[in-house]
Amino acid sequence: MQAIPVYPATDFRVSSGANLGDPVADMDELILDDNYMLEPGATRRRLTLATLGDGTFRIDASSELGRPGAIVHLDCALQFMTPDAASTEALVLVETDDDGLIAATYLLPLTALEAKTDYRLVGMERDSARRKFAQIACVSFTRGTRITLATGAQVPIEDLKIGDRVLTRDAGAQEIRWIGHSTLRAEGAFAPVVIRAGTLNNADDLVVSPDHRLFVYQRSDMIGAGRPELLVKARHLVNGDTVYVLKGGYVDYFQILFDRHYIIYAEGIAAESLLVDPRTRPALPEELLEKIGPSLAGHDRGGGHGIDVQETLLDRPDAIDLLRRASMH
Repeated sequence: MQAIPVYPATDFRVSSGANLGDPVADMDELILDDNYMLEPGATRRRLTLATLGDGTFRIDASSELGRPGAIVHLDCALQFMTPDAASTEALVLVETDDDGLIAATYLLPLTALEAKTDYRLVGMERDSARRKFAQIACVSFTRGTRITLATGAQVPIEDLKIGDRVLTRDAGAQEIRWIGHSTLRAEGAFAPVVIRAGTLNNADDLVVSPDHRLFVYQRSDMIGAGRPELLVKARHLVNGDTVYVLKGGYVDYFQILFDRHYIIYAEGIAAESLLVDPRTRPALPEELLEKIGPSLAGHDRGGGHGIDVQETLLDRPDAIDLLRRASMH
């Protein structure tokens, strides 16, 4: 399941141009140079999707938006320009009815949208949409993050090489099959999360992508998850103090791929490696998939590393302290 924060299309309308008054739509209906504006008071709402094997999505019953069971297609990627020449990107998702006709359209901004601002449509394409959507889901470490090798040495992620043997929690030393690298604007869905040194017994600040999951072993179940082995998304730990979102500028993201989904050690604490599933697969280069694709069979089943902790269990001011103490006592 993936819960993504989107705007219904009706919250983002043409403020001037050929389609004046129309909401953002699928690519076939859009016209370049139209100016769009976010409706006053518009807020993002949760669209919860289950990824299907063919790369399409189905709306889950827990979703705030859409009809449960309906199919959602990723339509296109859009690029906008603001009056101050700032670039903004967004993805368009289309929900279809039982006859395959468009029932609803949603906008997923990749950077924050501001009210009372004109966004001029300057680009649109379908080819890059799936890759950009996959990048959001790819768990990534940032430049400078020290990864523990099988020898015990801690090496900055940018200095790792394919074939290096990394220490994993459950399977000992494992060879790196691929290292991905991308430089993105640190805004919206791509703004990294900083976990300050010591917050979860990490040796130094750990800076990761928002959906990166950290592994916590509870010696005592202090948050009521019902299981000792937990996977906790970084963005669910944000408290504005010891864990916060780092916005602005650009961020270098690195992904580490193994033959399986493993728990490795970053800045001394356990965190997941890249998980290849139908949603993240488009982020991998085609030549890599042709070369090692068969070895990734079953990758999306993961390794049974624990349960995903629901955000509601962490919506408390002492959540970080409880997790730290639960791992120690």
